[in-house]
Amino acid sequence: MTTITLQVPDSLGEYQNDTVRFIAAKLYESGKLSLGQAADMAGLSKRTFAELLGDYGVSLVNYPVSEMLSDADRI
Repeated sequence: MTTITLQVPDSLGEYQNDTVRFIAAKLYESGKLSLGQAADMAGLSKRTFAELLGDYGVSLVNYPVSEMLSDADRI
C-alpha cells in the first residue's frame, strides 16, 4: 500500500480516523476501491466498514441502476 501525506486544516486533526474513513467511503462509491480495499484503507473489517457507509451517504450496493436493468433484461 502506498502512503500519501495529506495536509488538512488543524480543525480536522482530531478527526483523523473519520477523515480517512470518509475518503475510503468516497473512493468505494466512485468504484476506485473494492469494499475490501476501502475497509483496509480505513483500518476496519469489511463488515464494520459496510455498516458505516451510510454515515457518509454511500450505498453498500455500488451498482448503477442502468446496469441492474440491463442485467435484468438478460434474464
